[in-house]
Amino acid sequence: MLSAAHPSLPALPALLLAMTSIQGGAAFAKTLFPALGPGGTTALRVSLAALVLFAVFRPRLRELRAEDWRAILPYGAALGLMNLSFYESLRFLPLGLAVTLEFVGPLVLSLFLSRRPLDFVWVGLAALGIVLIAPQGEAGGLHPLGAGLALLAGAFWAAYILAGGAVARRVPGTTGVVAGMGVAAVLTLPFGVAQAGAELLRPELLLAGLGVALLSSALPYSLEMIALRALPAHIFGVLMSLEPAIAALSGGLFLGERLTPLQWTALGCVVAASAGISLTARRRLPA
Repeated sequence: MLSAAHPSLPALPALLLAMTSIQGGAAFAKTLFPALGPGGTTALRVSLAALVLFAVFRPRLRELRAEDWRAILPYGAALGLMNLSFYESLRFLPLGLAVTLEFVGPLVLSLFLSRRPLDFVWVGLAALGIVLIAPQGEAGGLHPLGAGLALLAGAFWAAYILAGGAVARRVPGTTGVVAGMGVAAVLTLPFGVAQAGAELLRPELLLAGLGVALLSSALPYSLEMIALRALPAHIFGVLMSLEPAIAALSGGLFLGERLTPLQWTALGCVVAASAGISLTARRRLPA
């Protein structure tokens, strides 16, 4: 199902649709918070996504060795905690600002791995964006706990990137990814049960959770694979930098969330910084 989705779709529309699907899924997930809470919504999304991936790819988990699991376990833990802390941040923040703050994690990771002088400029631009949306008293409209949770999600995102690289090098095919999603489901499910209890089993909420899982995991995964096969890595990275803006538009369209002009400026700084680091990364690649 995933690998065959939209095989003739051009790369650029595929990637834009993938980002729209992810952020539309996040907006839809936020509407489930009154019934399930962020923890319940996270557990439902991750668990159902894991079931879908297991059904589609049928990974041979028995063939995994102990050293494979030593790579998969931190990968799955980072994935689960990233989703949990991000959804918790949405209790306090508009979707666009939460995604903007979350992007700080990969940006700092890029700086740490590079240490090129130009990359400090991009991270400085991202830092300016964070300063512009930092808590400014009650009138600022940014909850400190929400900001901290979004930044924590960004830290787990950076850990997810590092751990994902280790899994990709050690475990061939999709087995490592699917196993990691299973680990994330096992990790987040207790939080979901504690927060939502038996509500997780309500048929209408299970169906809604499946929709979130497909929008946020299955569909964008297949579309991103189309884009990755056709686009150079640096172009892919630049386009992915648009995600905070798409998140802000999704929040406005589906949730009625509105950002101030200063917050849009901050978002633009982070988008530009992310795009700049992606372009710099291209120059670091061997010819």
